[in-house]
Amino acid sequence: MDSKTPVENLYSIEPALSSSSRRSNFSARSKSLGGSSIREVNFSDVGPKPVRYGSQGAESDTYSMSQKEINDEDARLVHINDPVNTNERFEFAGNSIRTAKYSILTFLPRNLFEQFHRVAYIYFLVIAVLNQLPQLAVFGRTASILPLAFVLLVTAVKDAYEDYRRHRADRIENNRLALVLVNNEFQQKKWKNIQVGEIIKIQANETIPCDMVLLSTSEPTGVAYVQTINLDGESNLKTRYAKQETLQKIPEKENVSGLIKCEKPNRNIYGFQANMEVDGKRVSLGPSNIILRGCELKNTTWAVGVAVYAGSETKAMLNNSGAPSKRSRLETHMNLEIIFLSLFLVALCTVVSVCAAVWLRRHRDELDYLPFYRRKDFSEDEEKNYNYHGWGLEIIFTFLMSVIVFQIMIPISLYISMELVRVGQAYFMIRDAEMYDESSNTRFQCRALNINEDLGQIKYVFSDKTGTLTENKMEFQCASIWGVDYNGGKATSQDQKDGYFVQADGQVLRPKMVVKTDPELLQFVRSGKETKEGSYVHDFFLALAACNTIVPIIVDTPDPTLKLIDYQGESPDEQALVYAAAAYGFMLIERTSGHIVIDIQGERK
Repeated sequence: MDSKTPVENLYSIEPALSSSSRRSNFSARSKSLGGSSIREVNFSDVGPKPVRYGSQGAESDTYSMSQKEINDEDARLVHINDPVNTNERFEFAGNSIRTAKYSILTFLPRNLFEQFHRVAYIYFLVIAVLNQLPQLAVFGRTASILPLAFVLLVTAVKDAYEDYRRHRADRIENNRLALVLVNNEFQQKKWKNIQVGEIIKIQANETIPCDMVLLSTSEPTGVAYVQTINLDGESNLKTRYAKQETLQKIPEKENVSGLIKCEKPNRNIYGFQANMEVDGKRVSLGPSNIILRGCELKNTTWAVGVAVYAGSETKAMLNNSGAPSKRSRLETHMNLEIIFLSLFLVALCTVVSVCAAVWLRRHRDELDYLPFYRRKDFSEDEEKNYNYHGWGLEIIFTFLMSVIVFQIMIPISLYISMELVRVGQAYFMIRDAEMYDESSNTRFQCRALNINEDLGQIKYVFSDKTGTLTENKMEFQCASIWGVDYNGGKATSQDQKDGYFVQADGQVLRPKMVVKTDPELLQFVRSGKETKEGSYVHDFFLALAACNTIVPIIVDTPDPTLKLIDYQGESPDEQALVYAAAAYGFMLIERTSGHIVIDIQGERK
């Protein structure tokens, strides 16, 4: 199976059938679902890997470092449901965040400092300063300042607006509400007021307000499904677990207390080292027991946890380096060009000053009477030199005046035009109807006007695996079952209306993704276990539908009679296999911690 190339011998059930040691029996209690009878199914020929939940399921080899002892100097002590005692010794950070770059006091100096990273602005500033000296004044003093002041003002207004939007986003984020346990009752509280040690309750599809250790969930086994797309860009669901020691505790009815000894805040979003003392027992905590800020709770009714890191100490904020000062490649190239032009200008002015020195030395006896120069001032009774400061200073002043005269080699009007053009580009990009997303009702957002010209430009290409530059999407192509390769090139792509579907309670359930099917395999599937080949094919697709960690999620559509099943899981490989099983009539309908429901050619088991 691959996103591009068909792979032979995708799956073979021969090892599972020939090895009796790997056989296991799976039994689901019969119940009624959607008007169809659900019968008990025995998987005697399929050997799925055992899945462990709760405390046992979380303690794997990858999380063994959480078993290590934490030094008192490097540890943070969090008293469960006791924020006052938790913050008594050390005042931990509040849950308020700030991603804006400037404040009212720091805007002017910091913005000017960042703007003068442009070499041209330093050049224009030098020209304006030189033009203020009476000996060097070539243009009006005010006229030399206005262009630079205008371009600095335009850029400052643009940066101020961008930072205002960051402040507004921070304010919205900090004022979001969460359920926090107060006096044995969950009450709504603003995110910015949450403290370390408080117990928080998260409902389905809500965002986690801080880094919290799971205490209990709506699932009897303590499993919770979260989506970490805001942290690592992965849209697949990941599992987190609550410890068995806290799973049965109900914060509203009993006093939940304990002590969590965890590591100090760090940037590692994939690691967590801690232990928890509750009811006289000491249990270890690992990465599978913590939910990070920014994750979303999915396919779980509710989850309860205790805050261990808040605000700027959360792993998400520690990995946030703040609003960067972005510069486009065009701007970087212009800086180099200006440096070269400045060197050429210095060379040109040096030639002019050398020529002036030669001329002054050659005509040193005629300087008092030469037209257009006349060193002597005869307007008063006493003769004296008129704006003449000696041969050396005259050469220096000639060099500096040449710099002012030749300043048009680096036009400041170019930068003014670029800033205005960027504002216009941002307006047209935001108003572009083709970049409007109807599903989320959002338009294109231009967060940094400095890099408009870099859109669509590629300089380097780095590729490590599928999903970096392409969509991380696996597709089922072919299969090899019991030594038979069903890859005859006859696979056809079914239309959404012709694909497999299930009817339940007057509604139609279809897989969200359409998979190419092989006519020969479809014939064996429909024939059931009447033939030997049909039995092998039946067991093969039953194994694909059952032996996985996929969670089916029902998605609504504009048609009230049609529902789509979206299979969510940690592995795109598993998703592709389950979608393939559904296309061949083995549709995974429901999965809980105790049982799974599969529709096999219209019969639910």
